[in-house]
Amino acid sequence: MNARAPIAEAGDATFALASSVPAASWRDGAIEDGSELLAEEVPVALVYNGISHAVMLASPQDLEDFAIGFSLSERIVRAAHDVRDIEIEAGPHGIALSIDIAPGAMARLKATRRARLGQTGCGLCGIDSLAWFEHEMAQNDPRDGGARETNAPLAPAALQRAMAAMPGQQRLHQATGAMHAAGWADRDGRLLLVREDVGRHNALDKLVGALARTGIDAHDGFALVTSRASFEMVQKAARAGIGLLAAISAPTAMAVRLADRAGLTLAGFVRGGRHVTYTHPRRLHDATVAHVT
Repeated sequence: MNARAPIAEAGDATFALASSVPAASWRDGAIEDGSELLAEEVPVALVYNGISHAVMLASPQDLEDFAIGFSLSERIVRAAHDVRDIEIEAGPHGIALSIDIAPGAMARLKATRRARLGQTGCGLCGIDSLAWFEHEMAQNDPRDGGARETNAPLAPAALQRAMAAMPGQQRLHQATGAMHAAGWADRDGRLLLVREDVGRHNALDKLVGALARTGIDAHDGFALVTSRASFEMVQKAARAGIGLLAAISAPTAMAVRLADRAGLTLAGFVRGGRHVTYTHPRRLHDATVAHVT
């Protein structure tokens, strides 16, 4: 049996976050037998008031954050207090998150529920037609999340400072090389929260849940992700009321269009002392830098 480490604990349950597996490494023309520590991904079922809603492949840590963040970003609940209780149960095939939500939220969920099966990195799981996708976009304006303006813009150096601090907080990625992360920084670029997962969407959901659980104002800082900025990532950030999303890699064109419509400042390629701002640059300002056209 393969050795397993490290672990995460939630309630009475203990879950492996990574497993050591046999592997042969090739280096400089030679093969060396050994082992590698690999990240675990586990089916995680989200069950609302006894009704199964979604199954996502996720890293089995920070599951309370995941339950709340997913519920908020998918608009199953309108506020964190609509989640009344979360029970975590490990079974032979995965983990069930039994989430007790307010009657009003459950009524809305029943009215719009559709069966969906989530894969790692899946952001539009369960949408089975282009027509339904268009309907979703028309009915769910991301601006409802409230990415409101702030009086003082952020200094671009804050983005660089926060992104540079991310690797030191990505403990599972350091161990396995297979984890995405989402972080939250204050206006000075001090990194306050980091959540990791095999799926970039899951990592962002966990961050949204952590913000809600800790009471941090989503307008008083910015989010950063160690991945590209896809449409779904922008949608989740906007729905959470986040005003600025900084990604280490590029956005997609659809993500830029959505960010522009949602009033969200989207920055990409935030690394190595540079970044590219695609939408609403007014939230980023450095009086010492000339703007060249």
